[in-house]
Amino acid sequence: MEATRTTTKADVARRLTRQLLEPIHLVAYMADEPMFALQAIGYEGYWPGYFASRSAPLGRVPAEVVDALFYNFAPGEAAACIPSCWDVATPEAAMAARNEGCVVALRRILGGLADSAQLARAADLAVRAATSAPMEGRILYAGLRSLPVPDEPVARLWHAATLMREHRGDGHNIALVAAGIDGQEAHVFAAIDGGMKPREYGRLNPLTTDQLAAVVDGLRARGLVDESEKFTAAGRELKDHIEAVTDALAASAYDCLEPDEIAQLIADLEPLVARIDAVGYEEVS
Repeated sequence: MEATRTTTKADVARRLTRQLLEPIHLVAYMADEPMFALQAIGYEGYWPGYFASRSAPLGRVPAEVVDALFYNFAPGEAAACIPSCWDVATPEAAMAARNEGCVVALRRILGGLADSAQLARAADLAVRAATSAPMEGRILYAGLRSLPVPDEPVARLWHAATLMREHRGDGHNIALVAAGIDGQEAHVFAAIDGGMKPREYGRLNPLTTDQLAAVVDGLRARGLVDESEKFTAAGRELKDHIEAVTDALAASAYDCLEPDEIAQLIADLEPLVARIDAVGYEEVS
């Protein structure tokens, strides 16, 4: 998709950040290697390492800050891991473990593409965009911007993808807050948008039956969800509006790239993401 007169900046942002860079970033949560790397430095299970490594660019901030920035975790989930996670390892050690695990995972998944010229070129273009986006209001992104950019191409690409994913995520939180949708309501919206019942959506599992019913009932009372737990016309319109605002807020990151560079970045990323889609994130034993 080239940046032409019929393609908006928001369209470009959705294609690049959501569809092409986010799958690269997601090895952090979907592949085994980052989890194993975090467990190797002392984190037990999954969530302590997740909260430690993702919040590490912020330093040793209280659980309330992490909960606010991550936005959509159930009450108490952040506090169950923070600040106790810093008794296991420093923020710097947690970041290093995650980064190393992600590079190992990407190399496994991408195979020969990991050392290709197109990956190196994509990494350079993505880094330019990722280090040119506005930081105002993007706290987690700003924390990541304070870190050095790796030189090795695979690490460089993952770092850029992570910057862009968190930049978009910070903007998505802004859009949700402006629309009056809280974190658990956002999960219900995501479930319905994906054709699921709210209870089928894994990120809502920490809520009790009564807590989840209260969230859904609140959306129903506002005319956003119907009795069958699907969007009303107003709910569908609001969900689409939130996504449109999110894409618009992400678009300025790509202003530093010329149209031909955007087209090149898309062309270089597409086979990488196709490989990820074909192979999957988990290691086949």
